[in-house]
Amino acid sequence: MTVQPGLNWPDVDLPGSRGGFVVIGDTTTARRVCAALTERGHVVTHLDQPGPTELRAALTETVDGVAILLHQDEISLQYAMAVAHAAPSLRLVVEIFDATVSAQLETLLPNCLVTSPGRLAAPVLAARCLDPTAVAITHVGPRRGLAYDVKDDGLTVREWRRSHPRLRALRGWLASQVMPHDAGSTLLTVGLLGMLSILVLDWLWLTHGGVEGTTAFQEAVAVVATVGPISEHGEAYAVFAGVAMLLTLVFAGMFTAGLVDQLLGPRLVGLFGQRALPRSGHVIVVGMGQVGLRLCRHLIALGVPVLGVERDARGRYLGTARNLGIPVVVGHGGDRLLLERLRLDHAAALAAVGSADLDNVSVAVAARGVTHQAPIVIRMGEQESVSESASLLPLGVLCDVVELSAAYVIAHLFGHTAALALPRGRDVLLETAQGEYLSWRAARRDACTHGVRPGVHRRDA
Repeated sequence: MTVQPGLNWPDVDLPGSRGGFVVIGDTTTARRVCAALTERGHVVTHLDQPGPTELRAALTETVDGVAILLHQDEISLQYAMAVAHAAPSLRLVVEIFDATVSAQLETLLPNCLVTSPGRLAAPVLAARCLDPTAVAITHVGPRRGLAYDVKDDGLTVREWRRSHPRLRALRGWLASQVMPHDAGSTLLTVGLLGMLSILVLDWLWLTHGGVEGTTAFQEAVAVVATVGPISEHGEAYAVFAGVAMLLTLVFAGMFTAGLVDQLLGPRLVGLFGQRALPRSGHVIVVGMGQVGLRLCRHLIALGVPVLGVERDARGRYLGTARNLGIPVVVGHGGDRLLLERLRLDHAAALAAVGSADLDNVSVAVAARGVTHQAPIVIRMGEQESVSESASLLPLGVLCDVVELSAAYVIAHLFGHTAALALPRGRDVLLETAQGEYLSWRAARRDACTHGVRPGVHRRDA
């Protein structure tokens, strides 16, 4: 399906009144929104985290809309309720991650649009990982989606399906069930398999020697339990049983150590089941913040196995990832040994989507040292100088999440109900509810001259 094949991509300036706007937040998105509105001639009051008196003073009659762009959901919710109480008719855009809070806030405040950078960026990041020709892949059904291709002569929308051979998928699933991922899991697996092997070998020895099956099983269990063989079966078997009991002590110790590690450690990865580590055809997502968690959920909906990496064992969203069945390994994504253990060379792609641009670049450098085959997707936008430098290096595909968020927020401040934000070079295409597309170019964040702390970024984004 082709949409507007003759579209010539004019640089459309979003229409609206020449009134004022209030931007609340010390984030890069807030500075980018402030800079874009200022460039278009609007009066912008940019506040960091204002008190009640300062907020009420900013909500004058000349204000057309308010954008609350913070990383803390509870503070954003507080400001949204305060603005709605003081000026209920104003357009209000709020960034909130929690889906439940978002739904409730939009129900309570009809003039409020709740969005999240992770929700906007997930289709774009997924396309970078799965389809090099698409700029975004949205989810429409199990293992199915719509792929958006942006070209000079128009925008093409086509059906996308998860392409994964059944035999390879089965092999990858089996490998994920039996291949341990860390030292504790290795001890548990080796110990368990060792004891089972001794049990089977002992049973086979006895049944081959003419002992009845149930009796042979009982005697094999006695050997594994290190209480000795029940009856005599020759000198050779006596030697075998003695060695087997000694080995069982070693295997039992390994199994116990691994079991204690599994029970007392953070249970973010399972040995079996949904949270077992995928071993091939998976996407490794480094940075399990807002953007990383949304990306994992989007990829799972498209039928793609995912594996998260988070260096903070007390990360804010690790509990959510565990409840969603997303396997997460605690470690530094820039550790080459870790990437090799996670089988990056067999992965479909790696997405470095942490909140710090420099960390994402370091992850990309380490990933390129492991493989040159898997696509590397790098989240950028928080630090403009880093983004410009990284674009000169052949590390991977860059995705400016801040630019997508800023374009989406501004569209809604001007009354455009944007449904999707698509990157196109240095522009952002905004798909409206009417099926039209607007081209928007973001301003540099350093064009914001208000006294908000520069260079602020959070680890939980």
